[in-house]
Amino acid sequence: MTAGGPGDRGIILARLEVDYLRQLYYRTGERLCVRSWVTRLGTKSLTVRQELVQDDAVAIRADVVLVLFDFATDTSRAMTDGERAHWTRFLR
Repeated sequence: MTAGGPGDRGIILARLEVDYLRQLYYRTGERLCVRSWVTRLGTKSLTVRQELVQDDAVAIRADVVLVLFDFATDTSRAMTDGERAHWTRFLR
């Protein structure tokens, strides 16, 4: 993806929904697992789900809507065939 400067084509964050499902515990040196996958591919956007797991249980779940964007025209744009092929690999 691109840096988002003038004339660049990139992705913008359009929506972020977070559910806090259970308490997290701070443990020195512990590494938490974050699982990510695509749940929906649209014409101009996609949705990514992320889950943060501790003790084999999901503690935080986030759904992120990303919109493909053309910064030169300041409008959303259609997903290219190459982008669709890339994101389809993560579709579940």
